[in-house]
Amino acid sequence: MRSYLDFEKPVAELEAKIEELKAVQADGGGEVQVDEEIARLEAKAASTLKELYEELTPWQKTQVARHPQRPHCVDVIQAVIDDFVPLSGDRKFGDDDAIVGGFGRFRGESVCVIGHEKGSTTEARLKHNFGMARPEGYRKAVRLMEMADRFDIPVLALVDTAGAYPGIGAEERGQAEAIARSTEACLNLGVPNVAVILGEGGSGGAIAIATANRVLMLEHAIYSVISPEGAASILWHDTTKAQDAATNMKITAQDLVRFGVVDEIVAEPAGGAHRDPKQAIAGTADAIASAFNGLRGFDRDTVRKMRRDKFLAIGRTKL
Repeated sequence: MRSYLDFEKPVAELEAKIEELKAVQADGGGEVQVDEEIARLEAKAASTLKELYEELTPWQKTQVARHPQRPHCVDVIQAVIDDFVPLSGDRKFGDDDAIVGGFGRFRGESVCVIGHEKGSTTEARLKHNFGMARPEGYRKAVRLMEMADRFDIPVLALVDTAGAYPGIGAEERGQAEAIARSTEACLNLGVPNVAVILGEGGSGGAIAIATANRVLMLEHAIYSVISPEGAASILWHDTTKAQDAATNMKITAQDLVRFGVVDEIVAEPAGGAHRDPKQAIAGTADAIASAFNGLRGFDRDTVRKMRRDKFLAIGRTKL
């Protein structure tokens, strides 16, 4: 069943009418002719949906980025990574299902894949801790990146998290240090790495695996140092001002490309990636392939320097 966001109410009403007419048509045994009305409503619904998504506010994009039916890390892996072999554990404490990682083949080439997984069902969300990784998740990511670097295998990061898990246990096991080590591991890679912001890119939890040569971002994803709700609670002591925070924080793909934080926007199907996950994943795969192709032929030192220069340039202005 399709889930509608609040601002999609006009489309929901039209599509409900379409379903009613189709039911009437089916029950009428061909006596009731409503084809023209159905076609008219479908065209109107498509037009309304397109208009809505052409003028999304940053807060509405936040809602889209968090949509439960949006394609997740495991959806991308299942669709575009062949012979995927998941690896578990950080060899220090345990495993963390919020971070999925392993090796496989992307369009015939070996690749290491590391990503946040939120889960698509209640059971899966609890298992994956809603994509909020603990220290062992980031230490697993470091282990996989070092292995990929040793065997000269490119790294693909699929980012979708509200942030690293802020629980007491995670802090006791060194959450900040684990995030820093993972970010360092990204920077030290001598192989190309590409990161894709699939939905939410939240704080250090995202940057820990997204410090890449090329950072791609889906059209309606968000990427920020803190959630809009968190920023509102700090700045105004009022989480109801999250919409204002989202606008002022410049968290959309369009803003971040302009600032040089993100390299490329990956277009989503009309109505967002959750309306047509297969098309969204296909477009994402093409963008990933193009990004990796642009990084071919460089030696290890050049790959590191390109990545370092990219991040040092963020925020700098020419006088």
